[in-house]
Amino acid sequence: MAAMKIVRTIPAMQALADRWRRRGLVVGLVPTMGALHAGHLSLVRAARRACDRVVVSIFVNPLQFGPAEDYGRYPRAPGRDRRALARAGVDAVFSPSVGAMYPTGHATGVEVTGPLVARLCAPRRPGHFRGVATVVTMLFHAVRPHVAWFGRKDAQQAAVLRRLTRDLGFGIRIVVAPTVREPGGLAMSSRNAGLSAGDRRRAPVLFRALRAGREAVGRGVRRRAGVLAAMRRVLAAEPRVRVQYLDIVDADTLEPIPRLRGRVLLAVAAHLGRTRLIDNLVCRVSR
Repeated sequence: MAAMKIVRTIPAMQALADRWRRRGLVVGLVPTMGALHAGHLSLVRAARRACDRVVVSIFVNPLQFGPAEDYGRYPRAPGRDRRALARAGVDAVFSPSVGAMYPTGHATGVEVTGPLVARLCAPRRPGHFRGVATVVTMLFHAVRPHVAWFGRKDAQQAAVLRRLTRDLGFGIRIVVAPTVREPGGLAMSSRNAGLSAGDRRRAPVLFRALRAGREAVGRGVRRRAGVLAAMRRVLAAEPRVRVQYLDIVDADTLEPIPRLRGRVLLAVAAHLGRTRLIDNLVCRVSR
């Protein structure tokens, strides 16, 4: 196997991807912001099984952080990430600088509107999904993938990017893989590194609350208010967890549903100390 390539600029990445595509090779992309964990690596392994060439992007995107958010504190471990990706058999790491992605005078953004960005994280993080849509559009143009992998923990992001991919005619297949969890149920996230030891012990309460909601559905509860109440009772046991939102929406459209039916998304966001965590579960609800 050839040595893993480190690519720093958009033109160099496009040239490499074009050579692969001319040879008829299937190119897969796993977009990340680095500080890789087992969840990221599960996406890499899935891409490796499905594609002839795999690119992992590592770019902490400033456009998706608000002025009071943690861009400066976001964990970065480039050396460790590259070693892990080399062991995983990645063909190229696309790791541009901020200047390479957004040179002086950069003035173009991409935005998805409508119900997908009306609830959950969007109202609480103005500009976040515009930043996500812009950077992923640029990554798609740079890497030229046939398939791109994302994690289900970021369910709203995945819905936005599916819509973007369809609306702009990219012809890229979007794969959303299951959330990878720590032994207690905490969804793996690069931001987990910011949790204190005590808060890390408390953090699995988010998953326990979601599971309580799913169990309520399993008992036949169909009113949104009843399922939310079951989740709130669990969260109340950890007063240090500052809940930002707790919601139930249609899993595909992200629109509110007073009475549960079909595929529904149970979603939560909360702060522990300075760290913001999100998690979700999808339930299939019969009549």
